[in-house]
Amino acid sequence: MARVVVFIVLVALLGAVTAQAQAGYGYGSYPSPTPPTPSPPSQTPSPAGPPLRLDFYKYSCPKAEAIVSEVVSNATAGNPGIGAGLVRMAFHDCFVRGCDASVLLDPTPANPQPEKLAPPNFPSLRGFEVIDEAKAALERACPGTVSCADIVQFAARDASKFLSGGRVNYPMPAGRRDGRVSLAGETIDLPPPTFNLTELIGNFRNKGLNVADLVVLSGAHTIGRSHCSSFSDRLSGSSDMNPTLAASLRRQCPANATTDPTVVQDIVTPDRMDNQYYRNVLNRNVLFTSDAALVSTFQTRVMVFLSSAIPGLWEQRFGDAMVKMAGIEVKTGANGEIRRNCRAVN
Repeated sequence: MARVVVFIVLVALLGAVTAQAQAGYGYGSYPSPTPPTPSPPSQTPSPAGPPLRLDFYKYSCPKAEAIVSEVVSNATAGNPGIGAGLVRMAFHDCFVRGCDASVLLDPTPANPQPEKLAPPNFPSLRGFEVIDEAKAALERACPGTVSCADIVQFAARDASKFLSGGRVNYPMPAGRRDGRVSLAGETIDLPPPTFNLTELIGNFRNKGLNVADLVVLSGAHTIGRSHCSSFSDRLSGSSDMNPTLAASLRRQCPANATTDPTVVQDIVTPDRMDNQYYRNVLNRNVLFTSDAALVSTFQTRVMVFLSSAIPGLWEQRFGDAMVKMAGIEVKTGANGEIRRNCRAVN
């Protein structure tokens, strides 16, 4: 009887959501009890140039995506954490100056503090050597053709595919150009793990993403590790964290530690990209304030519940949201370049 009731509730929720599908930025399976807020326009219109499209390198570098896929496959097979880093890299690149590979640029005498050395990225962001290896292989096959910005997005897609056992797999449009500017101070655009839901919604809205995108993309916390300093404020008795998890984390993150240890973000399936994260959110078994915030309103709680309960829903939505994010403030045509080395401008 209980199963029947749950099924009826799910059908009712999905039915209500379907009726609002046109207002949901393509996420028809999620409810939207309030009228949508129009997304802000891009900060700077892209100059004339080829738009992003699927199979962008079909003729100029036919094996481009296969080359990236092979490099990522080899890297993640031996170390799933590298795959988690590549997914995170795509997010951190797109939220600062758009998806332009600015996060890859190394420091120079003229710019000693690029994005990659800012606290949100250093020393935790991983996967740079995978991008280097993919770029080197692409330069051998098709010199001066494939941008680093596209490699970052291809690599995140491929890492998601391998870490999910193929359940997360989506076509990624390409045609981005690489940016020439990278400033540590601009990483303020990245939402910290201490944000509450209102702050998160505002941050995502500034990038043209909505509440559904926020909930879906947060699911990337199903993989990877976090430094204890990112959630130490939640280890006190006043936190809403599951007491059993809090006790375990206090042992792994001692207050008198001289280093900043790391712990897994998903205590159930730490190396598998799946919807377990949403069960963890519901059970209060998550690390960050920003994770726990996803159940602070009815709207987002329903989204979390549906992602936890319906097989395949989150995996499909995650691919859609990654493609949407990968279109943030992209540079095309004369507004960028194709770097020969992803760590330095031409």
